[in-house]
Amino acid sequence: MKQSQSNRSLSRSFILGVIALVFLIVGYQTALFIHRAAVMRIAANRDSPDTVYVIKEAVAFADEPKAVASLPDETSGKSETIVSTKRHNASHSPRAEAVRQNLPYPEQKPFRFDPNTVSVEDLCRLGFSRKQAESIDAYRQKGGVFRRKQDFSKSYVVSDETYRRLEPYIDIPLVDLNLADSAAFDDLPGIGGWFASKIIEHRETLGGYSCIEQLMDIYRFDQEKFDALKDLVCVKSPRFFPLWTLPADSLRQHPYIRNEETAKAIVLFREHNPEEQWKVDKLRDAGILSEADALRLSRCVK
Repeated sequence: MKQSQSNRSLSRSFILGVIALVFLIVGYQTALFIHRAAVMRIAANRDSPDTVYVIKEAVAFADEPKAVASLPDETSGKSETIVSTKRHNASHSPRAEAVRQNLPYPEQKPFRFDPNTVSVEDLCRLGFSRKQAESIDAYRQKGGVFRRKQDFSKSYVVSDETYRRLEPYIDIPLVDLNLADSAAFDDLPGIGGWFASKIIEHRETLGGYSCIEQLMDIYRFDQEKFDALKDLVCVKSPRFFPLWTLPADSLRQHPYIRNEETAKAIVLFREHNPEEQWKVDKLRDAGILSEADALRLSRCVK
């Protein structure tokens, strides 16, 4: 009798143990499944932008950018804006960030990027290890700038093979003479603070650049200095001088005219000649402008 009760008690214990083991296995598998799903979700969020901002910035002839969305063009009456997109990942918990950083990145087709602003995560998407990407970012944080594509190839973490693969996708924006601030000019080779201020001062005097060659009108800005940066700057929205419509008082303020006598002579030329004769070379031929001033003025008049 006692033996039978002992066997039944053992059977119950065995069954309970089996049930507990089954629940333990099911719970463990469920936890693994939830963990894998969470990791996959984190990876999915990491491999596509959490947020994409569309940025509108005002364009002004000032040393500092404006906060408004547009600004009137003094010569055309139109508003000019800069519209750009910026990728930004939302903030995550430290544990989620740790998972994001330790997950391998899937192989992707390269995309266009600016090595001066591309994020560490996007550098990883381009094929760099996190350590290499952080090394590039550290160089930028210390003030390093990639002015040309070739500068990126000189980084010790960028192999020749990697550079050849990414070179078609490197997109370093040119510095627009009509839009940039003094800090952007200061970063150009051979410029520095003094020439940066002179570039902005000349822009304000001109009413805006119409071509990059006008930089050489600046005192001590010679051909050598121009050649060192001519492939780094541009004038995307030329500002043309309304020579044929302004009164003499306004004309005399232009740096290529400079005096009241020349300004009045231009007005008289307009009044006594048909519009088809309103050309800068005609002002030169009439002795109103010198050869040098006519050449310079022709660059900024339509």
